Amino acid sequence: MTDATEWRDAGEQLDAEALRALQLERLRASLLHAYTHVPFYREAFDKAGVRPEDCHSLADLARFPFTTKADLRAHYPYGMFAVPRDRVRRLHASSGTTGQPTVVGYTDNDLSLWADMVARSIRAAGGRPGDTVHVAYGYGLFTGGLGAHYGAERLGCTVIPASGGMTARQVQLIRDLEPQIIMVTPSYLLTILDEFERQGMDPRSTSLRVGIFGAEPWTERMRAEIEERFAIDAVDIYGLSEVIGPGVAQECVETKDGLHIWEDHFYPEVVDPITGEVLPDGERGELVFTSLTKEAMPIVRYRTRDLTRLLPGTARVFRRMEKVTGRSDDLVILRGVNLFPTQIEEILLRTPGVAPHFQLRLTKEGRLDALTVRAEARPGAGPEVRDAAVRAVTAAVKDGIGVSVTVEIVEPESLERSVGKIRRIVDLRGRE
Repeated sequence: MTDATEWRDAGEQLDAEALRALQLERLRASLLHAYTHVPFYREAFDKAGVRPEDCHSLADLARFPFTTKADLRAHYPYGMFAVPRDRVRRLHASSGTTGQPTVVGYTDNDLSLWADMVARSIRAAGGRPGDTVHVAYGYGLFTGGLGAHYGAERLGCTVIPASGGMTARQVQLIRDLEPQIIMVTPSYLLTILDEFERQGMDPRSTSLRVGIFGAEPWTERMRAEIEERFAIDAVDIYGLSEVIGPGVAQECVETKDGLHIWEDHFYPEVVDPITGEVLPDGERGELVFTSLTKEAMPIVRYRTRDLTRLLPGTARVFRRMEKVTGRSDDLVILRGVNLFPTQIEEILLRTPGVAPHFQLRLTKEGRLDALTVRAEARPGAGPEVRDAAVRAVTAAVKDGIGVSVTVEIVEPESLERSVGKIRRIVDLRGRE
């Protein structure tokens, strides 16, 4: 177990009272910044009958309107910016796997803050100055690669900017350059693991000691598989481009009990996904974020659609968010039964011959909805193993979730990927 106490920065050392005072001060300033410089927020606040000066306590934030991805798309590309274009130093965009991308901008101060938060996250994960970090997130408009890159450099690490793809080369770089840390989507890390074993190498013998995984939900069962097969500490990082990118929250290696939200810069709420009512800490709902210190694109009560709950801090004073295992817009209601993709992942992870790389395809059979689970076989899994897997997964879904599905086992790496992750749900019902 790593003792990270000596590596905590000034923000991490705030006590609860000082943190709440800082949050309120920064919240009031951020609301004023958004209202003054973003016409969308001025109109939304006025319509809701609130102004920045009406925020006298953190609880008053609930009086302000939500921001949704639809709002960002409606003001594409620059309508949500709060600074002149000549102050914007970089543009990023969401991956666009579920629709038109959303554009976000960063000032010099925003980029510095982002690097600080990712550096803080890597420290909390067990990274130290002088470590070598293998970044296998995609580079480009996606925030993962460059976010991890500049955060690692800010901490004082050596960066291997591997990006995604070319899996055999990933294995060679890890073997030859001997990094201590890898930052990558968990599903692609399993692909790298499979490639190690395909080449006849033991992944447990590498120099890696920490894996920092984000950009998609992953389960405790997947953590157990990664830690067992790679002999590393597997920890979760959370972020989204609309808020800043990776580095909004981080799991601490000494506890691995949920992600500490860097609340001195990002204020979290959990709300009822249907009513929007703010829920007390400990109740599960939809995660909402308000930025406290962003300049180029402040965000007020942004609905992430991620499902989690807020818990007291343990390794840090900041509150924790439970690992995200689903999204409110990923819920599939199939013939009256609620199903999340992570439930399917749990079944696939315990099925021999099947990798946890899968896609759920919704279609119509007559008047009824139908679901096909398409999962990739593990390398080397022959026809008999695949046939057995089809039977096992079909039975497990029926027995464990209570619904009948069709299961197809497809070739390894045959499902379409975007920046290292697979689009989990494909709804074809309206096309038939």
